[in-house]
Amino acid sequence: METCINIISTFASCMVQSGTQPGLALFLQFLVGVILVASFPLVLVIILIWGERKIAARVQDRLGPNRVGPWGLFQNIADALKLITKEDITPAGADRVIFNAAPIIAMLAVILMWAVIPFSPVNVGVDLDLGVLYIIAVGSVGTLAIMMAGWASNNKYALLGAFRVTAQLVSYEVPMVMALLVPVLLASSMSLQQISYAQLGMWFIVVAPVAAFIFYVANLAETGRAPFDLIEAESELVAGYNIEYSGMKFGLFMATEFLHAFTANLLFTVLFLGSWSGPWATEVPFLGFVWLMLKTFVVYIPSLVLRATVPRVRIDQMMAFNWKFLVPLSILNLVVMATLVKVCQVAGIAPDAASASDFAANLPQAIILLLGNVAMVLVTLQVLRNAGRRERLKMEALMADTDRDALPAPAAHS
Repeated sequence: METCINIISTFASCMVQSGTQPGLALFLQFLVGVILVASFPLVLVIILIWGERKIAARVQDRLGPNRVGPWGLFQNIADALKLITKEDITPAGADRVIFNAAPIIAMLAVILMWAVIPFSPVNVGVDLDLGVLYIIAVGSVGTLAIMMAGWASNNKYALLGAFRVTAQLVSYEVPMVMALLVPVLLASSMSLQQISYAQLGMWFIVVAPVAAFIFYVANLAETGRAPFDLIEAESELVAGYNIEYSGMKFGLFMATEFLHAFTANLLFTVLFLGSWSGPWATEVPFLGFVWLMLKTFVVYIPSLVLRATVPRVRIDQMMAFNWKFLVPLSILNLVVMATLVKVCQVAGIAPDAASASDFAANLPQAIILLLGNVAMVLVTLQVLRNAGRRERLKMEALMADTDRDALPAPAAHS
């Protein structure tokens, strides 16, 4: 990707030097860049599907794909060819325009997120000042696409799956956005590239582990991965919102799910793991891209293991976990972090833009913010302990009443 971006810049410079109008050269530069940035995720998803199937197989003591090509590497290509040759079926009574547009919009919503991802210190598709807001907006378009698919299918199970999208994805956006505001607060910018530069001295996962935890868990629900995969609960919904889709349209939904899971972990890396920062990343920009991918796979693989091991929760448990735990914790975390950052600024120990890459300059504020996170964790654990104790006492009292009612009545004396 890094090499391709450099080739694009060289190509545009050569066109200008050869006499091509600067406006046309700029247009062609953007056109080639869009094609490359959009093609990279589509090629990457083939490898992601193969890797996820192999990891799940190892966790569950299976072999996984191992026949088509060396180590089964060409299995996904064979599957794609099979999906392309499948019959394209549209249900009777379905809204054809919306039904056929839904899988395309779902895939585009994920690919568009890559437009603002900083791949290196000097290479980013579009360095938007409102990059974080753009990510939130584009992610919501993916939710809308799934709702379109369920509504247009003219199937009650697909419609029920779409309603679950509204309940799950929209609900878990609340703690996710709250957690997103913490890196914005620490970097004083919504630009993903500026957030990356702000972590040269200290990764945000060190100073804001609670926000990182909330964002990671909320993203598991946003991508519909276990244990939050109720959008496609086969035992209840016969596959969910995509039940009426066949052929490559179903393949697009499947590829979107795999690519969305990787993109969510990529965003986690950018926001909390220093993005492209690493040894010699600023001197050799290509190494920044390598560090970005390596960090992303470090957090991506545990999510695959989690999916292959953890059972699905019930819908009421999932919603209660969000509204009774994640949302209050995310609000508390945002208030505490904003207060501590302001205290550090007033005390004069907050790093400025010039010293953002200096570890020693970031250390005083990092210690204060980390202690604040530790205090939040201890308070949360105590609240959970007290709630569990109250629930246990309530159940013991209920069992005692049940046992007392089950005792035989004393015999009457004549």
